[in-house]
Amino acid sequence: MRRIQNYKFKIVFTISALIFTMNVLAQTAESSKQETGIFTGAVTVTTKGLSTFPNLTLGKPAAILDLSMGSEKLRFEPVMRFSLEGKPWSFIFWFRYELMNNEKFQFKIGAHPAYSFKSISVIHNGTTKNVLRAQQFLACELSPVFKVSKSISLGPYYIYAHGMEKDIVQHSNFISFRANFSNINLSENYFMRLIAQAYYLKLDANDGFYVNSALSLNRRNFPLSVSSSMNKIIRSEISGDNFLWNINLSYSFNTRYTKL
Repeated sequence: MRRIQNYKFKIVFTISALIFTMNVLAQTAESSKQETGIFTGAVTVTTKGLSTFPNLTLGKPAAILDLSMGSEKLRFEPVMRFSLEGKPWSFIFWFRYELMNNEKFQFKIGAHPAYSFKSISVIHNGTTKNVLRAQQFLACELSPVFKVSKSISLGPYYIYAHGMEKDIVQHSNFISFRANFSNINLSENYFMRLIAQAYYLKLDANDGFYVNSALSLNRRNFPLSVSSSMNKIIRSEISGDNFLWNINLSYSFNTRYTKL
């Protein structure tokens, strides 16, 4: 019990520190004469809703809305996922802050509340009905990135998530090493992006090792892209499919604004 309370304290402390940082930055921005804001996002339709956390995988066609808004340093980045039937899959409300960014190194921290929706059967007045249950999580992340070149970056990534209900996964630890190739030239107008990672995942007492990759085909100055993601188990005690993959169609937009 004491260990669980310590985890909760760490999560609450991290989120509180981020909120404090946000308030300080907001006050600084208001006192300046000029402020640059960023609003970006993507709408994706996928053949199968995948998650690197097997207990959060949807496993059927889905639509995903990714947004990012804020300043160069501080971003609010909600991710809202739905099945194509219109039912919510998961909502994640990231707050991310950039501690450092130069030519060779970038370091971000983040925290979020998240809600994962599961369909369960309940008996009401003698009748069995299917209802959506929201499972709540709190999480924090550490994301250092080493920049090998303008289009190649490497780095470890860590996320810890705590389940807020007693009958769901209480402690999730995700540790990975990522390689990001953001501009693989195919021609003057076309390029590819590749993100590959090997990761270790522990959900309460069970753990496993996995590999994951996402490859996209893009046209320069064109908002639509096609991509595919895959996830493969190397060794795992966690239940889930040995191999998963999907195909995605995404529409992206990017806006910058200046407040005088």
